[in-house]
Amino acid sequence: EVQLQASGGGLVQAGGFLRLSCTISGDTFDEYALGWFRQAPGQERKGHLGIFGGDARTYWTDSAKARFTIAIDDAKKTVFLQLTSLKFKDTAVYYCAAETTRMRDPDLTIGTMFRSPHAINYWGEGTQVTVSS
Repeated sequence: EVQLQASGGGLVQAGGFLRLSCTISGDTFDEYALGWFRQAPGQERKGHLGIFGGDARTYWTDSAKARFTIAIDDAKKTVFLQLTSLKFKDTAVYYCAAETTRMRDPDLTIGTMFRSPHAINYWGEGTQVTVSS
């Protein structure tokens, strides 16, 4: 069973940047779809970027495309989320999540993760990002 450990959150001024990390252990890295989600106070948890561990193909929502980047380090089994030009509205708890692609195409897996985060099986603990205005 895969385990996820997220880190890298903190307090940053508007316009600044952060890099979040999610280290994966416990299973074959390249057979998972991995995603970054965030949850602001009083709001639902939403997915913004995803990546397939097998070939690093990436997925993103329109809201994330301009300022966020996802990348993978195979050797370190770590997925990174680069946040740039941060805004106050980016304040949230950020989570990494994973689902196996052994039974489903990665494209479909990521799509399902974004549409139904409540059904995701594997989550890391959240890391708080606070953007001061």
